[in-house]
Amino acid sequence: MLIGNLGKDPEARHFEGGGMLVRFPIATSESYTNRAGEQVNNTEWHNIVVGRRGLAEVCEKYLKKGHKVYLEGRIKTRQWQDDSGQNRYSTEINVENMTMLTSRQEADSMSQNTGATPSNAPYQSPEPAAAKPTPSSFDTKNNEEDDLPF
Repeated sequence: MLIGNLGKDPEARHFEGGGMLVRFPIATSESYTNRAGEQVNNTEWHNIVVGRRGLAEVCEKYLKKGHKVYLEGRIKTRQWQDDSGQNRYSTEINVENMTMLTSRQEADSMSQNTGATPSNAPYQSPEPAAAKPTPSSFDTKNNEEDDLPF
């Protein structure tokens, strides 16, 4: 299970017989305070592969660089030999399920800003358009708050 932001637009390959494969990288980040009291940020990149027919079409059509996604899948390591005979390895996440976490409004504002933002600029989530409701505005009889991101 991963939650991260796309590092670039998905690349789709279409095959004879209607099959397709979509690939894109995502970045996952963690931050913590170390023993010395310093803030530490770590970003890890993951190669994502989507081969499920309907899911691959959704990725190609709706996902763009910077969008946040929740992915479930399996880790797969491939081995091959390059032109010089060296063994090479690639680790990928083969996605089985996906949830898009970027709202349509956020996606629209990102696409409007792409002309003004250089492609190598880090992704920053836009400010929320409306304030989040406070716990007192919920019907607390039937709803319990949780800290799940989805």
